[in-house]
Amino acid sequence: MKYGLVGRILGHSFSPMLHKLLWDADYALFPMQETELKAFFEKRDFAGVNVTIPYKQAVIPYLDRMDEKARRIGCVNTVVKEKDGSLSGYNTDYDGFAKMAARAGIDFAGKKVLIFGTGATSMTVSAVARDAGCREVIFVSRTGSVNYQNVYEQTDAQILVNTTPVGMFPDNGHYVVNPADFPACEGVLDVVYNPLQTAFVRLAKRKGIPASGGLPMLVGQAAAAMPLFGVGECTDKAFENALSVLKRQEENIVLIGMPGSGKSTVGKLLAKELGRELVDTDEMVISRTDKSIPQIFAERGEAYFRRLEHDAIVEVGGKNGLIISIGGGGILKDSNREALLQNGRIYYLDRDANLLAREGRPLSKSSSALALMLETRGPIYESFCHKKIANNGKIEEAVEAILADFYSVRSEKSN
Repeated sequence: MKYGLVGRILGHSFSPMLHKLLWDADYALFPMQETELKAFFEKRDFAGVNVTIPYKQAVIPYLDRMDEKARRIGCVNTVVKEKDGSLSGYNTDYDGFAKMAARAGIDFAGKKVLIFGTGATSMTVSAVARDAGCREVIFVSRTGSVNYQNVYEQTDAQILVNTTPVGMFPDNGHYVVNPADFPACEGVLDVVYNPLQTAFVRLAKRKGIPASGGLPMLVGQAAAAMPLFGVGECTDKAFENALSVLKRQEENIVLIGMPGSGKSTVGKLLAKELGRELVDTDEMVISRTDKSIPQIFAERGEAYFRRLEHDAIVEVGGKNGLIISIGGGGILKDSNREALLQNGRIYYLDRDANLLAREGRPLSKSSSALALMLETRGPIYESFCHKKIANNGKIEEAVEAILADFYSVRSEKSN
């Protein structure tokens, strides 16, 4: 039996690992140009395939039938070869998006919904919202009757959904609108899953609005394909396990804390334990300037160093699966914190002031300076981190505490 994913560019696809997690699949990638679709589907040398952009509509002429949802939406993301050799098309993105909304606690019934984008995914989102009894659906596009210039006339919208690539890596940090500008907003959904939390989602959560990025939709559409492929239903336990594993793989472990609190040492042990790359933002600055941090402070001043540090943090914060060590003052700037939150779980290494290393640290020249710095920064570390880790004993104990937290089963709803 042969299963896989059809698309144009598939090098970074999660699908093989995802289907392996869900049902131990033998799942391949079938990258191809649109001119190759006809021959592929006429040959029918597969049991079932998923289809991703930009071919969700282009595959339709090669099918013998579509189910009701796929026909109504006008796009297909799952194709099954039946026993008689004919091809049936389905839209499991519908199920994935519905799952994502339900997990976030977002109910469309009676609500006004703004959908940003007019591509195939927007049609799927519209179908889910209408089937759930929404009051109204408004599409927002660059040139439509409702566009990015007049969208603020729709401030009574209650649910905002992004189906565009805005905010997707490497365009991190951008967003279609700020949910705070929509006072009636009570739910935000973004189909983008890289980064794990887009700026759109983070802005919503900052206002206490229920929100979700697109990773649960990705897992949900794959889970919905399982019975179509004839391999059984996906249990809630299997779904949550696959989601958790994917999230942990992509999530950065970010170490923050006072200068000399052991971030670099803990980071090295974590990198060795997990087989991940360790990135130290102070070392990035040193490498790029060919100067030590004390030299940079002496020659150019702290403001110059902070600009270089900001550039380094924004760069690594947009990547996935890293161990990241942040200089002591690196999280004082709001934009730095936002860059780290998009893909990171933040650990504050809390070390007693009298144990903090001071050598080679321009802002840690005396015990009194350290005490004052800790008094100022401590509350910021505390409020920003997901977990505080004591680091007053053996380094290995701090590493074990981080690993125990990181690999515990954590619901996305609680993060």
